[in-house]
Amino acid sequence: MAKNRIGIDVGGTNVKLALVTSEGKILNSSSIPTHAELGYEFTVNNIKDAIRALLKEANLTPKDIEGIGFGFPGQVDYKTGVVKLAPNIPGWVDIPIGKMIEEEFGIPTRVDNDVKCATLGELNFGAGKGCENLVCITVGTGIGSGIVVNGKLVRGAANAAGEIGHIKLQMHDGPICGCGDTGCFEAFASGPAIVAMAEDYIKGGKSTKYRELANPEITPYVVYEAAKAGDPVAKRIFTVMGEYLGIGLASVVNLLNPEKVIIGGGVAASGDYLMQPLKETLKQRSMKIAGDSVEVVPAELGNNAGVIGASLLIEN
Repeated sequence: MAKNRIGIDVGGTNVKLALVTSEGKILNSSSIPTHAELGYEFTVNNIKDAIRALLKEANLTPKDIEGIGFGFPGQVDYKTGVVKLAPNIPGWVDIPIGKMIEEEFGIPTRVDNDVKCATLGELNFGAGKGCENLVCITVGTGIGSGIVVNGKLVRGAANAAGEIGHIKLQMHDGPICGCGDTGCFEAFASGPAIVAMAEDYIKGGKSTKYRELANPEITPYVVYEAAKAGDPVAKRIFTVMGEYLGIGLASVVNLLNPEKVIIGGGVAASGDYLMQPLKETLKQRSMKIAGDSVEVVPAELGNNAGVIGASLLIEN
């Protein structure tokens, strides 16, 4: 019989909550604003209220819930349930959220990084079903990733494994990355990199479709819309992005020899404009055996990957 869990995906803007069965089915869900600027206690109290509301709506008590799982962007100590540092959520430094929620509801609570949660979701119920070895990356503001080897999520010595975005693609004088180093994978291939390329092109006074569409600023979505409308510059930007992603992932594929690379995140929604050059470059730049045995696929669970994956932490 399916048991019920609660999965919670905490972002800089919103917190998503879902009542999820052990078979990965969402029974009901809700979303609340994070309001990080009001301090972590405010957010924690709102999350507690939202959990109560979720239980009430489903006519359940805490005794009916097998576990609660949280996904957070940033560094999380999985073993102690402490959010060490969440760069996009000001004030979340060394917050023992696992203990706080467990004490409030008496339900076992686990906490992990949000992309690791999404990876668990895709492995169990999404594009990674049936895989033993996979890499799941999200391409958005940065590049996040989760790695599965021999059917198990790789966490590393300090739960910091999987920082694929910080593989070095250039030894010296590369673009500066958000981590402070230069030449990182995500400095070449991410949402901000798309915007930087787009802005570079129009600095010379040249006109392009995405300049017309910018309202008021250029975003990756604006560049995607311009590519769809046939703008050659916008299409070329996605081709270059896809090539960078293919080069970075070639290192990962050579190192880990996964069956699948799953691509998710906001930028990945640009479909073939990105996926085609990515697949071609990955094939060209990987070693033959590893390159031939990998399949690159889009993520399947979309925005639900985080809550579904978080609900699985209780058994992972």
